[in-house]
Amino acid sequence: MKATGLALALVLAGCGDNKALDPAEQMGPDPRLPRAENFLLPPMQVPEGVRWQGDAMPKVAAGLKIEKIAGGLQHPRQVYALSNGDVLVVESSSPGTAPTTTPKQLVSSLVKNRSGKSGKGGNRITLLRPKGGSGEWEKHVLVEKLDSPFGVEVIGDTLYVANTGNITAYPFTVGTTRITDPGRELADLPNTVNHHWTKTLLASPDGSKLYVGVGSNSNVGENGMEIEYRRAAVLEVDVASGASRVYASGLRNPTGLGWEPQTGALWAIVNERDEIGTDLVPDYLTSVRDGGFYGWPYSYFGQHVDPRVSPPRPDLVAKAIKPDYALSSHVAPLGMVFYQGDSLPQQYRGGVFIGEHGSWNRSPLNGYKVGFVKFENGKPVGKVEPVVTGFVSEDHKQLYGAPVGVAQGADGALLIADDVGNVVWRVTSSGG
Repeated sequence: MKATGLALALVLAGCGDNKALDPAEQMGPDPRLPRAENFLLPPMQVPEGVRWQGDAMPKVAAGLKIEKIAGGLQHPRQVYALSNGDVLVVESSSPGTAPTTTPKQLVSSLVKNRSGKSGKGGNRITLLRPKGGSGEWEKHVLVEKLDSPFGVEVIGDTLYVANTGNITAYPFTVGTTRITDPGRELADLPNTVNHHWTKTLLASPDGSKLYVGVGSNSNVGENGMEIEYRRAAVLEVDVASGASRVYASGLRNPTGLGWEPQTGALWAIVNERDEIGTDLVPDYLTSVRDGGFYGWPYSYFGQHVDPRVSPPRPDLVAKAIKPDYALSSHVAPLGMVFYQGDSLPQQYRGGVFIGEHGSWNRSPLNGYKVGFVKFENGKPVGKVEPVVTGFVSEDHKQLYGAPVGVAQGADGALLIADDVGNVVWRVTSSGG
């Protein structure tokens, strides 16, 4: 253990602040993309996870206020609002089945564990219920003994849970605080190696389909493309039969999905590849076309070829769709929601909130906030606006929390899952 700690200290000492682009240069439809680099060890920087102390909490933009509605959770990853005001919290962590096969993976694992981001999850869904007008919230364990769950959706009288290996359906009525039915498997999901284990979930507006974001089993296909079957993709699952198909592919790790309210188009946030530079490759927000291919692993941001991938596929590079909007490099977006309420200031209506978890693969740090992207005429415009910040200390050495999933509450509040602080936050207008 002493040797491991010494090795980690040496790695961190050698991976301090480096010259990097201003993240604003990599926000929008045409991000600045520097030359790719090759590293013995890529740039790394992760603050030490210390969680929130005392009454400390994140900072919010002008016109907003924030409160803690639940603490002491077990690695909360997603929040899902019900129509009666209840909030579902998915508490989860990696199944731990991805092997460590290279020195880079060993070091990156040590760095990530230091941050608290790999905390043990509850593998359950907790229901939060407001206690009248008291400002306090009750906790109820709704369903437990799940298998690394992430995405949830309610359609009619059924709760759908995306475990790492399947979608399970449970009989559910809004207002229920405990599910005892064992559930039934609706559809299987890719479940080998689990380099990326999260499976995000989104129902179609008519409730007939479920869309599932499935991440890759590698960084850039280094484990062989045969284990990437139905991965790095958005799957479409028929709710009636459980049958599924690949809706779109070449999306390295689509961790959040949403329907753009003006056009009705499907959009996703995607975590891009690592280990070719502090400023490569920008994570992104994009519309998702039926049958579209978005480049992974052969290229990024359109036709920028990744030379590490062998054999190359110039035919696929030629058809790769350029993402709509770059979020900047290594922010690790893990949750998104298009805001359609009227409780927050008007400037947020119609745009998208994004939970940026922050990545191990960048020095200096980037992300670690809830950002907002404005939409006009169905398209993102401007730069990412910081809305909820203060998750990391000013010297970047301590990590108090890290935002993951975000949701719009029944009352229009913004809800945030914080898996380092083990907290759920609620953001409202400071004007009442």
